Amino acid sequence: MSNSKLRRQIARLAAQMMYERSETEYFTAKRKAASQLGFNPKQQPQELPANREIREEVQALARMYEGDQRRTNLLEMRLAGLRIMRLLESFQPRMIGSVMTGYVRKGSDIDIHVFTDSVSSLCEVLDRFGFEYSVERKRIIKHAEERIFTHIHLRDRFTFELTVYPRDKVGYRFKSSITGKSIERASISKLIELIKREHPEADIPDDELDGIDRYLLWSALLKPLEDVKQDARWHPEGDALYHSLQAFEIARNECGYDAELITAALLHDVGKAIDPRDHVNAGLEALEGTLTARETYLIAHHMEALEYAQGTLGHRAKQRMCDSPWFDDLMTLRDIDNRARRRGVEVCSIDEAIDYLRDFDAYDAWN
Repeated sequence: MSNSKLRRQIARLAAQMMYERSETEYFTAKRKAASQLGFNPKQQPQELPANREIREEVQALARMYEGDQRRTNLLEMRLAGLRIMRLLESFQPRMIGSVMTGYVRKGSDIDIHVFTDSVSSLCEVLDRFGFEYSVERKRIIKHAEERIFTHIHLRDRFTFELTVYPRDKVGYRFKSSITGKSIERASISKLIELIKREHPEADIPDDELDGIDRYLLWSALLKPLEDVKQDARWHPEGDALYHSLQAFEIARNECGYDAELITAALLHDVGKAIDPRDHVNAGLEALEGTLTARETYLIAHHMEALEYAQGTLGHRAKQRMCDSPWFDDLMTLRDIDNRARRRGVEVCSIDEAIDYLRDFDAYDAWN
């Protein structure tokens, strides 16, 4: 048997194992396949097929066995991934792997990278949404260097593998163990573009919450603020969550009748955990569909209100702001934001703040 023929047979047998999910690692699958064919991989390891060759065989099996149903399954998995990414938006999720590239195989996980310096904060968000999941920490030694990878295996309609990286790795270019090239990955906006391009018939939900309680989403967006350390020159109080809860306390003590102003005070900085370079628009995008028009306006313009107070806002923007029926409310929020910067102030928890806002809805429904 020629080496090239044996190599193809090893690749096909290894692909069969991986397609049927009896093996999930290329390294193990190719060596088991070689052994079954009577080839000792230790003697000529260079004759083993590359991971890329096995992946191509897996894709061929998927096309042969699944046909048109594969395309339908792929769309359903991408939409499911989009839903989870929207719920975890504050962790800057990026979809990678076969569901993103389109080379999905039977039983594939939906692979997503998430970025946080606190795995516990991510788990708290998953708990709030009621997901079933498990945490796995995998120790890998490569080039004499030990690394610990944290994976969260989440079970919903499909199974997900969330790989957790530190927040400063968001822009890092990860490389594929299969191709050696940079891993293709998609943010929420890129995934939506991909679905529209490859599945023009798809009905992409406009509702960011997709049926999820808005208060759960607010809780999920607030929690990562605890990891956002702010410049002590402007925020001597510390992290962005402590600042937000201070703003909430001031607003409910001084404007306890005004649920919208209190909501804006609590949520005005949630974007700092998503994109600190443009936290206003990042926050509004994450909160889309959950706010009233007045709450949206107050959050959207709270930084312009600072420029107004400092006398640096342009004439036209200043005029538009003064013409708004919510101008006085905006300046009230600006004052609250400025004062919510004290050290050692006692504040409530996220749950207590959210419950307070829930009570407004309950009161309105009762009356």
